[in-house]
Amino acid sequence: MMPSRKSFYGCRGQHVVAILSTITLLALAGCGGGSEVTNGGGGSSSSGGGGSPPPSGSNSAPTISGSPTTAAVTGRAWTFTPTATDPNGDRITFEIQNRPAWATFDNATGRLSGTPSAANVGSFANVVISATDGNGRSSLPAFSINVSAIASGTATVAWTAPTTRSDGTALTNLAGYRIYYGVGPNSFDNVIEVNTVGVTNFVVENLSVGTWYFAVSARDSTGAESGLSTAATKTIS
Repeated sequence: MMPSRKSFYGCRGQHVVAILSTITLLALAGCGGGSEVTNGGGGSSSSGGGGSPPPSGSNSAPTISGSPTTAAVTGRAWTFTPTATDPNGDRITFEIQNRPAWATFDNATGRLSGTPSAANVGSFANVVISATDGNGRSSLPAFSINVSAIASGTATVAWTAPTTRSDGTALTNLAGYRIYYGVGPNSFDNVIEVNTVGVTNFVVENLSVGTWYFAVSARDSTGAESGLSTAATKTIS
């Protein structure tokens, strides 16, 4: 919710002049990349052998373990490689069920990896990775990968500091500014306090895809605040 503003009067009943003579939005900073997210082992196998060596001439299924990260972010690499061993020393291969379309799977190592895009936002459920020696099979518990969008857009808001009040008298006690912004022309749900009088531009970060609206007000040392400037917009894509 946009916070309520005090009466727009300064000392001696003088109005605070409207803040902006100009407001501009500069270029959008691009979407975030990021480093690869790696996932270690540590989970327990859902089936398979373990403990004492198997009797001579018998076969035991491989054991498989690992704990995949269940969160992925668009534009960032996601990867998981399980750990598997075979009590008989047999060659192990890996299989997968319900592989996400944005990921690739290596049957030799069990590595599942990929970089989801904005079109892949959502949940990919019941992914199962198994290890087999050709005779026995063990599987990890089914898991989901939840892909979310990253909010990485930025916009630079710039303004001109006011020097007079609405009645033409000098504004001598300017204390700072407030930047209001949101996803609708009358929905300024976010507020940034700028408490340095000499600052006349600010980079607003973590903007998601869509059209954003920005307006600025000024306030004096008594707490009186001007009306909002005309709104400016920026579309994040």
